[in-house]
Amino acid sequence: MKISRRAALSGLAATFPLASSAKLRALMQAQNPIASTTRVATSAERNLAKGPFQPTWESLKQSKAPDWFRDAKFGMWAHWSAQCVPEQGDWYARNMYMQGHEQNLYHVAHYGHPSVFGFKDIDHIWHAENWQPEYIIDLYAKAGAKYFMGLANHHDNLDCYDSTYQNWNSVKVGPKKDIIGTWAKIARAKGLKFGASNHTSHAWHWLQPAFGYDPEGPMAGVRYDGYAKRADGKGKWWDGMDPQELYVGPSIVMPDGIKTAKEARDWHQANDGKWHEDVPPLYPGFANSWFLRTRELVSKYDLDFLYFDDTEFPLEQTGLDVVADYYNRNIQARGGKLEACVFAKGFNKEHLGAAVLDIERGRSNDILPLPWQTDTCIGDWHYNIDVLEKHRYKSAKTVIQMLADIVSKNGNLMLNIPVKGDGTIDSDEMKVVTDLATWFPANGEAIYGTRPFKVSGEGPPDVVATGNFNENKGRPYTSEDMRFTVKDGRLYAIVMVWPDSGVVRIKSLAKGSDLFPSEVVKVELLGAAGGLKFERKADALEVTLPGQRPGELALALRITPANLGMLKGA
Repeated sequence: MKISRRAALSGLAATFPLASSAKLRALMQAQNPIASTTRVATSAERNLAKGPFQPTWESLKQSKAPDWFRDAKFGMWAHWSAQCVPEQGDWYARNMYMQGHEQNLYHVAHYGHPSVFGFKDIDHIWHAENWQPEYIIDLYAKAGAKYFMGLANHHDNLDCYDSTYQNWNSVKVGPKKDIIGTWAKIARAKGLKFGASNHTSHAWHWLQPAFGYDPEGPMAGVRYDGYAKRADGKGKWWDGMDPQELYVGPSIVMPDGIKTAKEARDWHQANDGKWHEDVPPLYPGFANSWFLRTRELVSKYDLDFLYFDDTEFPLEQTGLDVVADYYNRNIQARGGKLEACVFAKGFNKEHLGAAVLDIERGRSNDILPLPWQTDTCIGDWHYNIDVLEKHRYKSAKTVIQMLADIVSKNGNLMLNIPVKGDGTIDSDEMKVVTDLATWFPANGEAIYGTRPFKVSGEGPPDVVATGNFNENKGRPYTSEDMRFTVKDGRLYAIVMVWPDSGVVRIKSLAKGSDLFPSEVVKVELLGAAGGLKFERKADALEVTLPGQRPGELALALRITPANLGMLKGA
């Protein structure tokens, strides 16, 4: 049936800004039985852990990335949740409610109409029946990862851990397993640092299409399952569960009267599709719930790091509270020293240093003064069978080239290998992982524990500006492209492509170069025995490579100066 009163009132959102209209707030509060009038708790009421950090930008800017993170350089991520079950890629939980979207068409064809079979039901059929976490983490450790991240929750609002404050969690629903707890135990047994990613601060607006309807076709006007209530579950699999806790409740609801699927998608893009970082005006209690869920996540699993899929910190002051509490708890647990990292995106310059800057699917164009991280994926974030069928994953060669570029600029790389809903990875993904495992044993020396050189490398610029989503805007590398790192007084030159001539020319190390004033006493190719023939000329250091290549991926040269104390690294 149509829910015209709710929809008509929600249509006011197009006229009155949600965050500033008291009239809209009052009207929607009156028609919304689950909207909370609870104010946002103060920092003091949240009983934050005591310690040197206060929940302010100025205080948090005094934090520093720990040495373990700076030394690790390469981490891997299982961005895995119920959205991997349909194997249709990213944002399924939102797009399945967008009539005409390819994921909506898939959903209707395979599961039924979203008024009957909604995303809560996808959560239910996520069984993770073939998940072998020991096997996966062992693969990733062999592939070079020094830290591992599990997905704690996505915008779909399901907690993938044993959550006290969210009944919709992977212990009570779907796999009936503590995903994060299992990952944590195994990763640490393998000697990896462990952390989790938290994306759920956006659930309150991201899931609003669940309250929409088909504008056209045989089910036109029938509202989706976002309006399902606890009482509706009597005798069903979700008996006793409240779907409103999962879907957060209607706050930016598509109004009645929309007649085409395109018009509906445009409406969602213009309204609930905006990337809100603030506390939901109708649901201030959501911020308090998010705080409790996140604090439990970091404390129950003693996380070494925490990732936010947010610009700066989530939900205004609430995010500052979580970070201060986390830092102070970590200091207490680590004998008085901060060993925790928080990753977040898009910091303005006044807030840089409060956490590690994370750049999603992008890179920096130069050496950054503070440690940072790129997070990216070899395919879609959530598993997409189409990527396998069209063989569109990033290759190990691409991953190594990205890693070399990022590390040379004071960054780390966090790489996601998409996991299928059943808990496995596919054959093409396995090839990427095993290819990485062939490169790191010989060449990891040029990556782990290194620091930037005075310049990041050589070759024309391949990234115009630092920023998110620029990874596909670069140019192909050639044998003239190389990246530099420093460790233990030695310089490493990672050459992106093996030169056809068999000679590497390093212009930065030309005779008399201010960048490298010491004499060169030895040049070696990692993975090959013995020293290499070299000559330091007026325009470049020329290194003659052996006739036999040690591998097909990037090659790394170890360059030893006469004065080992000359190279300290940044």
